[in-house]
Amino acid sequence: MTPRADPLTVEVVDLIGTVVARYYEEYEHAAAEHSLTGAQARVLSLLAVESLPMRRVAQRLKCEPSNVTGIVDRLEARGLVERRPDPADRRVKLAAPTDEGARTAERLRSSLDFAREPLGQLTVAERTLLKELLQRMLGLAPE
Repeated sequence: MTPRADPLTVEVVDLIGTVVARYYEEYEHAAAEHSLTGAQARVLSLLAVESLPMRRVAQRLKCEPSNVTGIVDRLEARGLVERRPDPADRRVKLAAPTDEGARTAERLRSSLDFAREPLGQLTVAERTLLKELLQRMLGLAPE
């Protein structure tokens, strides 16, 4: 049997849930302003960082590859994404943003005020500590 969580842990979990819910609400709103669904915006934002095979996009977003194929098809139809051969393995196709896709991803990123504004109220030391704590929670090595 799992031990019961202490009240502080319950409160922290609830606050994290509230932050996540508000972030996704803001993200969906920002995506809609660019005539994108939230899923399309997440794929475009991910590809703006690096071109990836669609199966890797699916792994990163924790969804089915067939879902990613449909999302990339719609982004490609809008001229925001293109499929390119992988220079390392020409049998593999990479999804990559077009120039317009990269610009759209940047506009989307800059319109996400929810996360930026509250974080701006924290000192650099507080933001650094928060980053390190989140990395530790996720099992990521600190930068």
